[in-house]
Amino acid sequence: MLATVLASLSFIVKPVLPLIGYVSSSSSFPKPLSQEEEEHYLMLYEQGDEEAKNVLVERNLRLVAHIVKKYHNTGREIDDLISIGTIGLIKAITTFDRCKGTRLATYAARCIDNEILMTIRACKKTKSEVSLHDPIGVDKEGNELSLIDIMGTEPDEVLDEVDLKIQVKKLYAKMNKVLKDREKTIIQLRYGLINGGCKTQREIAKMLGISRSYVSRIEKRAIKKLNKALM
Repeated sequence: MLATVLASLSFIVKPVLPLIGYVSSSSSFPKPLSQEEEEHYLMLYEQGDEEAKNVLVERNLRLVAHIVKKYHNTGREIDDLISIGTIGLIKAITTFDRCKGTRLATYAARCIDNEILMTIRACKKTKSEVSLHDPIGVDKEGNELSLIDIMGTEPDEVLDEVDLKIQVKKLYAKMNKVLKDREKTIIQLRYGLINGGCKTQREIAKMLGISRSYVSRIEKRAIKKLNKALM
């Protein structure tokens, strides 16, 4: 479970961080791309254009907002759900194969759902509850992967899992190096790195005796530090 949460956190500390901040604080979203525009930006991204990736994320934020509506009764705050859903969208764009003839929105919807469900489940579990059937990520088709799926899989896929563990270890090391105590505490509480339970900004504010907006500012500052350290 810890690897799942940290893996999700690692997707946040990327150059697309400003988009997550945008979607969490804005009530209006950019107009979706036409099919021709989508193909254009997908081709640019395949050629290594990171700005094209940002456009694809930004212009699909309406999809994230639409999907998170069905999770409003899970006890998670809407900005949390949108941030988690945006991570799923980013993963979808990163792994999307347009040669298969599927529209990005169709593929992304499944990835967004999976990301939200995995995070909700991960934050409810403790380390002692983890089993071989617990979801630990998604494959290149956007389907959930469990530990039992990884066991006995192809060597390349096993290497991907090993690489993930290495990246998780590096992320933890950077946290210890670049974050102040309060920043580290808030990141750990927000992403379930303490006792396996994710906390909302409101819950953390109550625990630390500070305002929710102050928690939000500290969290964003900490993520920016991690982003810079990992570049």
